[in-house]
Amino acid sequence: MKRPLDGYTVIDMTRVLAGPYCTMILRNLGARVIKVEKPPFGDDSRRIGPFIGGTSAYFASLNRGKESIALDLKQPAHRGIFESLLSMGDVLVENARPGMLARHGYDDATLHQRWPHLVYASISGFGQDGPYSQRPSYDLIAQAMGGVMHLNRQQDGKPTRVGVSIGDITAGLYAVIGILATLHNKDDAKKRVDISMLDCQVAILEGAVARYDASQQEPPPTGSRHPNITPFDVFETQDKPIAIAAGNDALFEQLARTLEQPDWLTDQRFNTNEHRTDNHESLKQAIEDRLKRHPRAYWLKKMIADQLPVAPINTITDVLADPQIRHPPTYAPTYDSA
Repeated sequence: MKRPLDGYTVIDMTRVLAGPYCTMILRNLGARVIKVEKPPFGDDSRRIGPFIGGTSAYFASLNRGKESIALDLKQPAHRGIFESLLSMGDVLVENARPGMLARHGYDDATLHQRWPHLVYASISGFGQDGPYSQRPSYDLIAQAMGGVMHLNRQQDGKPTRVGVSIGDITAGLYAVIGILATLHNKDDAKKRVDISMLDCQVAILEGAVARYDASQQEPPPTGSRHPNITPFDVFETQDKPIAIAAGNDALFEQLARTLEQPDWLTDQRFNTNEHRTDNHESLKQAIEDRLKRHPRAYWLKKMIADQLPVAPINTITDVLADPQIRHPPTYAPTYDSA
C-alpha cells in the first residue's frame, strides 16, 4: 500500500532524540531516510543503554528502518558524497547547535542556492537566533526553562521532570508538522524550518498561560489534579489508586449516583464545577471515603459500566499487556516500518 511520503528521501544528520524522533516518523510515513553519522562513533545514542546483544535498544527504537553512512565533512571526498546526497534528497534534517553546517560551508544561503528543491529543517535548544541560540540543550533543560517542571511539581513544591522526554518529543513532532507543511506548500521559496525546543515547551503550556494572564499569579502545585476541572484526579480505593475524570456536570452527576451520594448534587459546595474546584479538598476526601470501601477492580467494573471516564494507574507491564494496546485497528492500513 502506498504511503504518504513514498518517493521522498530524507537526509538525516540528527542524533540522540529530537531529530531522530522526527525522522523516524517521516520514515514510518514512507520516506527513505539516510542517516549521516559522524565517525568514528556515530550517533551518541548508540552508546545509551539498555543493550541487547551489544546493540543499543534506545538507538534501535528511534532509528529502525533507516539507512546509515559515516561521513566526516572535513574530508573533501566525504563532502562530495554528502553533496550527492543533498542532490538526491528532498529534506535535510539536523539538530546540532546553530551554525554547525555553516562552519562546513553549508549555510542557509548556500544550501538554498545550490539545492533550491531541498527542505532544510533544524531542531535546536533555542532556535537559530536570539540570546540563547548558542547554548547547548537537552530535554531536561527544555522542560526546566519552558515552565513544565514547575507546573509538574507535586504538593511538596519540588519541580519534577515529566517521565517521558517531552522536550525532545514535542520538538520532533513540531518539526514533522513544519516539514510536511513545507513539502505541501510548493510556492514556499525559502523551504526553511526552524524548531526550538524551548518554543515547543512554551507552546504546550495549554491553559497555564491563560490562567496566569487572568490572575497574574503563579499556579499552585496540583499534583495529578486538574487546576480548573473537578473531580479530575487520582483517588485512593481500598487497595490501589484509580484516575477519575468527571469533566462536566453530567459526568459528576453520574459519579454521585455511582457512589450512591445523590446529596452531592444539591450540596452548595459541589453543585457547579467552579464550586467543586474551590472545594476540591473536601470533595476528594468525600470521594475517597466511598472508594475505600471496595478494591479498585470493583470500582473499575462499576464505573466503566456507568460510562464514567476512569482508569487504573498502569505500570509499563500493564500498558504492554493491555488488550486495547495490543488490538490492531481494523481500519488502519498496514505499513511496514521495520
